[in-house]
Amino acid sequence: MSHAEPLVLIVSGPSGSGKSTLVQKILELPGTMLSVSCTTRPPRNTESAGKWYNFVSEAEFQRMAEEGEFLEYAQVFGKHWYGTPKRWLDEARARDFDLVLEIDVAGALQVKRKLADAVAIFVVPPSRSDVERRIRERGQDSEDEIRRRLERSRQEMMHYGSYDFAVINDDLERAGREVQAIALAARCRIARREGQVREILKSFGG
Repeated sequence: MSHAEPLVLIVSGPSGSGKSTLVQKILELPGTMLSVSCTTRPPRNTESAGKWYNFVSEAEFQRMAEEGEFLEYAQVFGKHWYGTPKRWLDEARARDFDLVLEIDVAGALQVKRKLADAVAIFVVPPSRSDVERRIRERGQDSEDEIRRRLERSRQEMMHYGSYDFAVINDDLERAGREVQAIALAARCRIARREGQVREILKSFGG
């Protein structure tokens, strides 16, 4: 049996906008799964492989890129590489699940070019000071790194117009409901439901 194309939900937002927590909210919906990105950066102390990232060597990453295994990939801060393996799309299709991608702005634009039906959600932090507080609370970045992240956040914020939806993350409970509502609404688009509706229409003799 051939499965429908998975609904692809892209979630982006500046560093410190709380997007990972909102991705978790979407994943609470039945029939959703996370695309685990590959990266060449070393794991942080709190990270275990395979939950949010698969950590690979630069050589392995380049091999995957050359063999066309990525839906999108980009180099961040001019040092580490991040990419979304296409195999997650195949797995979502096989399981009849929707696929959630937590990726940056550059990656989101690449995916939107390849998958016109992908739904892109931009997570907006309430303010710059809120972003700075969140980055500092992680306690793992130098002042230089914090400055660079804040500048990158400013640049990423300027791309909000390329997204379909904006969720302002000033209240986690409300923002969580909003991302779930976007996912549920996207599932109900006519383009996705047409086959089912046609079947029902047949029962009316239509």
